[in-house]
Amino acid sequence: MTVASIHRGLFSLLALTATMSMAEAKTDIIVGMQLEPPHLDPTSAAAGAIDSVLYANVFEGLTRFAADGSILPGLAQSWDISADGLTYTFKLHPGVKFHDGTDMTAEDVKFSLDRARAADSQNAQKALFAGIADVAVVDPTTVKVTLSAPNGALPFNLAWGDAVIVAPESIEGIKQNPIGTGAFKFDAWVQGDKIDLVKNAAYWGTPAKLDKVTFKFISDPTAAFASVMAEDVHVFAGFPAPENLAQFAADPRFQVLVGSTEGETILAMNNKQPPFDNLKVRQAVSHAIDRQAIIDGAMFGYGTPIGTHFAPHNPDYLDLTAQSAFDPAKAKALLAEAGFADGFTTTLKLPPPSYARRGGEIIAAQLREVGIQTEITNLEWAQWLEEVFKGKNFGLTIVSHTEPADINIYAREDYYFQYGTPAFKALMADLNNATDPAKRSDILKAAQKMIADDAVNAYLFQLAALSVANAKVQGLWVNAPTQATDLTAVSWAE
Repeated sequence: MTVASIHRGLFSLLALTATMSMAEAKTDIIVGMQLEPPHLDPTSAAAGAIDSVLYANVFEGLTRFAADGSILPGLAQSWDISADGLTYTFKLHPGVKFHDGTDMTAEDVKFSLDRARAADSQNAQKALFAGIADVAVVDPTTVKVTLSAPNGALPFNLAWGDAVIVAPESIEGIKQNPIGTGAFKFDAWVQGDKIDLVKNAAYWGTPAKLDKVTFKFISDPTAAFASVMAEDVHVFAGFPAPENLAQFAADPRFQVLVGSTEGETILAMNNKQPPFDNLKVRQAVSHAIDRQAIIDGAMFGYGTPIGTHFAPHNPDYLDLTAQSAFDPAKAKALLAEAGFADGFTTTLKLPPPSYARRGGEIIAAQLREVGIQTEITNLEWAQWLEEVFKGKNFGLTIVSHTEPADINIYAREDYYFQYGTPAFKALMADLNNATDPAKRSDILKAAQKMIADDAVNAYLFQLAALSVANAKVQGLWVNAPTQATDLTAVSWAE
C-alpha cells in the first residue's frame, strides 16, 4: 500500500466520520400532543392547545412567562409606572419584525390591545384588558397604556397568550396562517395530523437552536405510548397515559419530567341550570366526590387534591379540601333537603383529555352511589368549546383550567359555569385596586373561601405536568406556569 493510498483512506475515514457527526447533530424535533388546536389565533379562543403550539414560539407579548412562572420582558424591553399607578409606558425593542417582514411597532401594540378590549372582542380572556382606558402611541418604539384604576397585575396580564401582539395586515388570515414575531415561523398545518414550524432566521432576540419543529397530534393514549416508545416522536408534552411513566423512567433512552401546572381540574356545574342553581345540590355533588380515588384511578397518583380554584404551589393558597370532604351520607342528606331524595339525572359532557374521560367514568360511579345519574357524552375539543364553553348546554363537565392565577373568571356571570355574584365581583374589584401584597393576599384568600362556601364547582385536583422526552433533549420546561410548549431554548445534547 502506497503512502498516497493511506492518505486517501484516512481522508475518506475522516470524511465519513464528519458526515456521521453532522447527521447526529439533530436540529429538528417532533413533539407529540394529545389535543389539536381548533385554529391558530390565541387572541380569539379559549383552547389551551393553541398556546401549547404557538406561545413564545410564534407569538410574543409585551411580557412573557418564564419557566418558573416569573414575568420577564418580552417585546417590551422595559416599562415605567406613573406615581399614581394609572399609566404604564412600555419601551419596545427596536428592529423587531413580523414573520412577513413588516415592522412591529407601537401601532401594532395599540391595535392588539384595542382589539382585545373592544366591545365585539372574541378574546377568551377579555377581562384581562377591562381596566385599560386608553392605549396611545408615543413614538414607534414607545406605547403608553392608561388604566381606569391602578392594577399592579398588568405586566402579569400582558404575559398571557391572549395578549400577544398581532398585526392588522395579517389578522384576517391569522386562524390558518399565524404571523408573529417569535423565534419560529409557522410553516404548514395538516389538519388532523401535524403543524410544522421553522426557525425564524431574522429573529430579533436570541435565535432558536432548532431549525424545525413538528407538533404531531395523537389523541389516543395507547398510540401516544407506542409513538414515544418507537421514538417516532422525541417529546410528548402532557403525556396522556400516566400508567406508562414508570416504564419510560426505567428506560435509559428516555427522561420523564414531572412538574406542576396552573391546571385546576374541576367538575364544573352549570349554576343557572336546575338543579345546580340550588346550593345544597352543589354541596351534595362536592361531598359525593372522592378526590383521591379520581387521582389514583384516572391519573395513577399524579395530582394534588384541591378544595378551591387555586394552585397549591401558590403562597396564597388555602387548603379547603376538608370543607368538601368525601361524605356520601352527607351528600344524600343534602339532596333530600334540596327536594331530591330520589336523586336526579343530568348530563356529563367530557372533552378528550384523559383526566376528563377517565375521571368522568369514576365520577359517574361516585355520583350514582348518592342517587345522581349521569348521561355521559364524549365530545371532541371543538365540540366542547362550542356546546359547553360557549353554548352553556350542560349540567356537569370536567375540565382543567390551565390559565395562571385565573380565579377572576368567577366574576364573570356569563362564563360557562355562570356564577359571577355581586359579592365576588366586588372582591375582584378590590383585588384590582390593591397594590399592597399583604392586602392582595387577604383578598385572594377571601375569594377562595367564597367560591368554596358557594360550592360553585366540585374542585378535584391540580393537574401535574407530565412529559416524556428523549434523554438527549435539553431545555424543556418541567413545570407549566402557562399552557405552553416553549421550544425557544430547546436543543439536542451532543
